[in-house]
Amino acid sequence: MGCGRVGATLAQSLESRGHSVAVIDQFPDAFRRLDSEFTGNKVTGLGFDRDTLRTAGIDEAYAFAAVSDGDNSNILAARVVRETFGVQNVVARIYDPHRAEIYQRLGIPTVATVRWTADQVLRRMLPMGMTDEHRDASGQIQLSQVDLHPGWYGLTVRALEDASGGRVAYLTRYGDGVLPTASTVLQENDTVHMLLRADDAPAVERVLTTAPAVTA
Repeated sequence: MGCGRVGATLAQSLESRGHSVAVIDQFPDAFRRLDSEFTGNKVTGLGFDRDTLRTAGIDEAYAFAAVSDGDNSNILAARVVRETFGVQNVVARIYDPHRAEIYQRLGIPTVATVRWTADQVLRRMLPMGMTDEHRDASGQIQLSQVDLHPGWYGLTVRALEDASGGRVAYLTRYGDGVLPTASTVLQENDTVHMLLRADDAPAVERVLTTAPAVTA
C-alpha cells in the first residue's frame, strides 16, 4: 500500500526477484512512479478497504507492506490485513518513533523512518556509539551495531560478552560477515553486531565504548 518513492521502489524490487506484486494507492497518478516495464497489478483505492484489498489479491498474498505517507492509514491497513485476512508477514512504516514502539509491542513489525534516519545520521556524525539495526516484535530485544573502543582489539568475543552482558551475533570484517566463536579475537576495523535487551542498551554502550578492564 502506497506508491510513493518507497512503495514504487519496493514493488519493482520485489518484481525483479520474481514475485507477483500488487500496488494500492488512492491517487492514480502515483502509479507513474513505476517503471514502464512493471507488470504488477495497480489498484486505485484505500489500502485498508476490504474490497480494495480483495481486488489487489490479498486472499492469496504472502506478505503486505503499508508504506503510505500516513501513520494512521499504515497501521489500520496492517491490522486489517493481519486480523481480517490472516496475512502474517506484515510491516508498516511509521514516522512517529513513539507510536512505532507501541505498535511493535502489539506485534505489528514497524519501520520507524524518522528514528532510523536520525540514527544513521548520528552514526556518521558521532561514530563512537550504538545504532539499532533490528528489534523483535515485542521491542524488548534488539540487534545493534556497536563501535568498540580500540582497547578491545586483541581481546576475545567471550571477554566482550562477559563484560557487557550482550551476545555477539556476528562481525563484519573487511566487508565479509563472520560468525564468531567465543575464542574469536577482535581485530581493528571489526564491526560488531550484538544482541541485547533494549533496556540494557545504555549500559552496554558505555562498556564497549570505553577501555576494557579485562585483559584476556
